[in-house]
Amino acid sequence: MAQGNKYTPLLDYLQRAPQEEITLTFGEIEAVIEDSLPPSARTYRGWWSNRSQGSPQAAAWIGAGYHAADLDLDAERVTFRKPLRAYTVRREGDIVLWDSDLVKALRFQTGWSQAQLADELGVRQQTVSEWETGVYAPSRAMCKFLSLVAENAGFTYH
Repeated sequence: MAQGNKYTPLLDYLQRAPQEEITLTFGEIEAVIEDSLPPSARTYRGWWSNRSQGSPQAAAWIGAGYHAADLDLDAERVTFRKPLRAYTVRREGDIVLWDSDLVKALRFQTGWSQAQLADELGVRQQTVSEWETGVYAPSRAMCKFLSLVAENAGFTYH
């Protein structure tokens, strides 16, 4: 995140927060950044998405190790939560069996959106979403590919 960014104080604030989860009102965020949130923050859910590129506000909470997890636009309140960092790696022989927690951990560490991971793997974004929600698990062949992508991205999961 570039120094001098409007949301750098939010990054600093969240980095100092000891909680795994912290809820802030929009007013509290404005007090932290000493500036107003844009009108779109109060009306557009997408403003609070966890995309790491092209979103200086998301870069602040992601850089501090959080995701915007729960949003209540009516109450003007957002909950930031540290993603699951503990996961179980199951294997079948030398193949890592990827599950929802491991796929989410890969995305968090790389900072990729579901669409970006889907592009890396040559699948639809919906497929990544279904893996993450446990609708179904990646095939054995896709597990091998996920492991290769993870290793290339520097994601350690052993």
